[in-house]
Amino acid sequence: MEIERPYLLFLGDVPDALAAKTGLGIVDWRRDWCIGQFRLPGCKADAGLAEMAPAEAAAKGARTMIVGAVNAGGVLPDHWADSIVAALDAGMDVASGLHTRLGDHPAIRAAAERNGRQLHDVRHSTMRFATGKGTKREGKRLLTVGTDCSIGKKYTALALERAMREAGFDADFRATGQTGVFISGRGVAIDAVVADFISGAVEWLAPAAAPDHWDLVEGQGSLFHPSFAGVSLGLLHGAQPDAFVVCHEPTRRTMRGVAHPLPTIAEVIELTIACGRLTNPAIRCVGLAINTAALGDGEAQALLAETGAAHGLPAVDPIRTGVAPLVERIAEEFGRPESRR
Repeated sequence: MEIERPYLLFLGDVPDALAAKTGLGIVDWRRDWCIGQFRLPGCKADAGLAEMAPAEAAAKGARTMIVGAVNAGGVLPDHWADSIVAALDAGMDVASGLHTRLGDHPAIRAAAERNGRQLHDVRHSTMRFATGKGTKREGKRLLTVGTDCSIGKKYTALALERAMREAGFDADFRATGQTGVFISGRGVAIDAVVADFISGAVEWLAPAAAPDHWDLVEGQGSLFHPSFAGVSLGLLHGAQPDAFVVCHEPTRRTMRGVAHPLPTIAEVIELTIACGRLTNPAIRCVGLAINTAALGDGEAQALLAETGAAHGLPAVDPIRTGVAPLVERIAEEFGRPESRR
């Protein structure tokens, strides 16, 4: 799947920024690939790009409109179809990370056919995966896990990739969600893989590698989330991580979309190790990534210091403070790159 750039980001009429995390994530990591945003009345998310309709964006060079919004179940709202048709009629391809296939909508399929444009359903892989085997493989892997979904696992893995490369590590981000695939150009939307093959898909995504190579695997959901724990567990077993980082948002009281309370960081560490030992008995936690966006600077710094001390682990906010302490802990526990020893 080759998605042409630059992008026009379609944010629909989503109710908050989290519902536009696909579009906002692309902007955060690949702003130079984006030419503008297209929003419907009532949209509460803003990527900070120039507002433009499909025809204007196409005239300025946009090649693909990305459906940069998500919702529970990944369905395509009927009232978004006209906007997608408008993009196709303007001469752009359309790419989506929703579960609903774009071509399943008659008007969208007809518009793509009459304009000779491509429909990219990033969540639906053309790969056929084997079941996971759990056999120990060479290379090192780190998985980001969380106390909830939509909490910073992708950003943490991407920040680690950047910082570890700068420190001389051989490290690659491995995308397991639609936004990560748009950002990296490769990956598997794990939540669209048939359950029996989730761990096998991750074994394919992060295969055997050189002993000092790190695959930084994007986590999904939470082992404690009643909606997504099955995906999280298959991902954990397939990643066979040597290390994991716990991601947390301190102001949440219930997990997103359900009434269940957030687990504690300690509970996540304990359960991740208990379950992860099935495929890697040596699994260990190397740090905490705390999303402090809702806190002031002083409060955030105090919380990071307190939380890190309470768990005996480095605690960072990947956006606010960077992840250097996590990279240092990885170097201490697993060894530094050969060129830096």
